Amino acid sequence: MDVQLDVSKSGYAGRLDVIEGPTGRRQRTNAEKARIAAESLRAGASIAEMARLYAITRWQIYDWRKRLRDGRLVAEGAPHFAAVIVEEPPQRPAAHAFIEIVVGDVIIRAGRHADEDHLAQVIRAARMVR
Repeated sequence: MDVQLDVSKSGYAGRLDVIEGPTGRRQRTNAEKARIAAESLRAGASIAEMARLYAITRWQIYDWRKRLRDGRLVAEGAPHFAAVIVEEPPQRPAAHAFIEIVVGDVIIRAGRHADEDHLAQVIRAARMVR
């Protein structure tokens, strides 16, 4: 098959347009990745807006955040994460806490600051009513 191309023999190809600006894959340093991931952790930060701002995908930011939390991505000035164990705080009695004493069909409720002598008299009275 014999094909003729419209190319001059002198090497001139005609018009050549040069496009300026970044092209192709951008290689970011770990410091840049950590800085962007840390910035995305701020309160009110929008992942979509950050992805547009830095010309990256949202999934890259999510991946960098995970790597930052796992300790696989570390850079100076980036936040460091540690495991946190949350325990239930001890239960404090409420200010209006009371005790309930049942004597037969009678229920006696007393506040936590009730006088012992007075409470004993009430219990004796309840026993007599039965």
